[in-house]
Amino acid sequence: MKIAKSYTLAEFLAWTRRKTYILLVLAAVPATLYQVFGLTWIAAPWSVAVLLGTATSFIVGFKNAQTYQRTVEAQQVWSSIVGTSRYWGLICRMFPTTGGSSQLLIHRHLAWLTVLRHQLRQGRVWESANSRANAEYRAWHFRVPEHDTPLDTELAPLLGETERLRVASTGHKGLLLLNLQSETLRELYARQELAVLHHTELQKTIKELLDQQSRVERLKNFPYPRQYATINTLFVWCFAALLPFCLVREFDRLNDSVSGLLAGHMVWLSVPFSVLVAWMYLSLDQVGESTENPFEGGANDVPMAHLCQGIERELRSLLGESDLPPPPTPDNQILL
Repeated sequence: MKIAKSYTLAEFLAWTRRKTYILLVLAAVPATLYQVFGLTWIAAPWSVAVLLGTATSFIVGFKNAQTYQRTVEAQQVWSSIVGTSRYWGLICRMFPTTGGSSQLLIHRHLAWLTVLRHQLRQGRVWESANSRANAEYRAWHFRVPEHDTPLDTELAPLLGETERLRVASTGHKGLLLLNLQSETLRELYARQELAVLHHTELQKTIKELLDQQSRVERLKNFPYPRQYATINTLFVWCFAALLPFCLVREFDRLNDSVSGLLAGHMVWLSVPFSVLVAWMYLSLDQVGESTENPFEGGANDVPMAHLCQGIERELRSLLGESDLPPPPTPDNQILL
């Protein structure tokens, strides 16, 4: 998550420069054929650009609205996880009659949070975090905590060796930890270390955590519909390729009212203007693509590691522990 006021123009230009190079070629070819080789018949009517540009605007706007909504929903779910985690820490601190049980339940919850964010950082084939532009930007500006530190290393201070081995051996790590929490609560209730109402409230909170895990897994495992993503890309590139053919004649007409060095050469101005207009559409498309998957490890992701580190500091403070993790710090104004 970018926490600066805005991205700079230089960052945007560097991020989109590969597409800009392609746009320069697409714009230069029609201008060269029209001006140098005299193939004036290649010029397309301006109405073609207007119609295609209008359709492209609608579909790009629709995609960006939907991908933004996915990010907003991801932020809302993680806000709920933060709130539920704080409540879990409070009731685990107050309800059990033994302090050791409180520490076990809270540490295991922190392990669940760690497992959940590592699970959400795992790549999917439709994600764009490893595209050349995004991978390059990540290498220059920030790091992904889940890529730097193995899961087992982060779980070592939170779980015993037996539980770590059980977690490592299953593909459903989050569900296993919630199941262990439920089993521990049942044992505490059987030993009369939990009142019946307290046991019910703790089990209800586990259900809320399970619901929240299911919501973030849905966002992770169900992408923006591929048919819309495909047609969006096709529309944008068709518009970028056809726009120069529609502009060459329009700029050629300006020769009638221009004198001096530019006289007879106004067609070449179609190149920068074509690139500029098409770059705006392609940049919007690329922004939507980078917003589509809020857990992939991009600069615009939900800052899960930052949130989990904050929760860990709060809950371990409740237990009276002093060896707290340091406060999270951003990399180049980016928090993950």
